[in-house]
Amino acid sequence: MSSTPRPRPEARRELASGEGAGVLSLTDVDLTTEVVRTDRLVLRPYRPDDDDEVFRACQDPETQRWISAIPLPYTPDVAREWVCVTAPRERAEGKGMPTAIQADGAFVGSAGCHLVPGRLGPEVGYWIAPWARGRGYAAEAAHALADWALGRGAPRVHLYADVRNTASQAVARRAGFTPEGTVRSCLAYRDGTRGDAVLFGRLAGE
Repeated sequence: MSSTPRPRPEARRELASGEGAGVLSLTDVDLTTEVVRTDRLVLRPYRPDDDDEVFRACQDPETQRWISAIPLPYTPDVAREWVCVTAPRERAEGKGMPTAIQADGAFVGSAGCHLVPGRLGPEVGYWIAPWARGRGYAAEAAHALADWALGRGAPRVHLYADVRNTASQAVARRAGFTPEGTVRSCLAYRDGTRGDAVLFGRLAGE
């Protein structure tokens, strides 16, 4: 297994100065260890022992349907690469804060705050393992990550939900996001076609 990469000092400076992520300030944050907590959830960095649960969750047809970035077939090696290399590297390079969602000590899903440059601000994403759905975890995690970014100076955060994915749109609304319109042909599907997404946004103070 690969070791966790060390943070790039230049990446930390870019984010702190606003060159990479608007006015979001991470001057006092070590993204490699940052944890966000809610009443029920712990949103923490991935650990090597998460790989089995990630693999199991990503066999779910609904997860595969709506998140086309998930490789297929999704093998144990793919899960291990995400948990041990890709997710830690995103944090170390200041590109995002992918988190494993934990409830009562158990892995229940994934959420992240992608620190992408641009006018829309950081992007929030989420998925919940099939065995943990129906408990409000996705909305709680998305709300917490939005609070985290907005509380550190981001003027807004956003997320996208497929126009056909009404469940994800409902999660966004429960997390305090407001629909702002439809972005046409912004989603790439596995079969080579493209689809539309609803853009949701949340501002500081909302």
